[in-house]
Amino acid sequence: MSASGSGSKPQSGNTAAGGSKPQKRESVQPLNPPVTVRRIAERLEEAGYETWCVGGAVRDALLGHPHLDWDLATAAKPEEVRKLFKRTVPVGIEFGTIGVLDINNVMHEVTTFRRDVNTDGRHAVVEFGASLEEDLARRDFTINAIAYSPKLDEMRDPYNGREDLERKIIRAVGDPWERMREDRLRGLRAIRFGARFGFEIEPKTWAAIVESAPHLSRLSAERVKQEIEKTMDQVRFPSQAFAKWRDSGALAVLIPSLAHVTNQQLRPLDHLRRPILPGRPARRITRIAALFAAAPGVTVRKTLKDLRFSNSETEWIAILIERWQQLGPSMTRALLDVEEEHARDPWGDRTPPSRVLRSWAASAGRTRLAPLLRLADAFWWAAREAGQPAPYKQTVAATFKSAVKIAYKDAIELADLVIDGSDLEKIGIRGPQVGVTLRRLLEAVINDPRQNIRDRLLKLAQERGGATPT
Repeated sequence: MSASGSGSKPQSGNTAAGGSKPQKRESVQPLNPPVTVRRIAERLEEAGYETWCVGGAVRDALLGHPHLDWDLATAAKPEEVRKLFKRTVPVGIEFGTIGVLDINNVMHEVTTFRRDVNTDGRHAVVEFGASLEEDLARRDFTINAIAYSPKLDEMRDPYNGREDLERKIIRAVGDPWERMREDRLRGLRAIRFGARFGFEIEPKTWAAIVESAPHLSRLSAERVKQEIEKTMDQVRFPSQAFAKWRDSGALAVLIPSLAHVTNQQLRPLDHLRRPILPGRPARRITRIAALFAAAPGVTVRKTLKDLRFSNSETEWIAILIERWQQLGPSMTRALLDVEEEHARDPWGDRTPPSRVLRSWAASAGRTRLAPLLRLADAFWWAAREAGQPAPYKQTVAATFKSAVKIAYKDAIELADLVIDGSDLEKIGIRGPQVGVTLRRLLEAVINDPRQNIRDRLLKLAQERGGATPT
């Protein structure tokens, strides 16, 4: 995703509404919005309100990508939309947006044609009563300024968005500097779209993004967090996006601790899977951990809290990074040793000894071990790619399988011991010595699970805790 190249060719038809060039009107093959969306559009049209499908769904349909969130732009004002539909949600009524629930309980945003009359760089004051052309003129990028009418089977594309889709270009609508001044978030959105679709950012648009970067402090922390999460969710190779955050100056403003992150430090992000499956929410968190692993450890918690990550998310990410920084070198060495031994004895194990895997599980925590190993795998992959010593994927895969099985089968936490503090008190161990003794017993069990028998642990406790039999 380069900021230079083929995007420098002047674009034809890039005039705002009211310009001298005629409006483009073409009949196209239907984009086939869902029947539920067509019914909403039909209801509005039957009531006398011009209505068009707009935004990301039109763009994605033209790219051949599935898209569930079909939005509409209409001449109807918010109160008129609410009268026409029984189930609505005022999701942004001051900006003209009403959520209309279809028969499948899916919400579609229906927004009144509007024009901006004032903006502070993030929030716009809008005016209703605009035309479709005026509404498209206020949008961010040409690929998002395409409208389709199911009723007319007609497409409006006044800024040649389809041409930019074909040329794989991210280009601002009209004057890119004006678009960035209207909404500073657009620079980050341009970067995300470019990385998501593998598009280049047109040079003037990129220049406007760079010039806009010092003003990104206007964005709320919640918006920045949301943009990070969207990038992790939507972009296959997030390193490209965050390298652009760095190169544009966005990281220096928004996440100073990552201002000087290197391409090599970002590469592990690309090996971690996207969180596209509903049952795998941890994938996003692991990607975020890979990003912040490049920041100085002492800054991670504060940075995450400043970005409005929840307390539980902050702790999970921070601890995962800490465990990687603590265990990473020894884990790497252990797997490289296994590979050296395997080269001498091909019939030998492809994983470290069980006691080593138990110690990793105990240090990481039962539920954090799998994410830790996925994070480690991503860093090892990036190291191999850079020609640095790192375990091979076969060794990592075998270790992952064995380690996770051990973590959920063997005793690795104090609660897994067959005795507890009350048992120790009965043999004369009291006060702080109880906790010390239990931790020593756990170490013994991690080294040898056969020790996790009541009589053996009580005997060990007497020996190591200094208690006398009663």
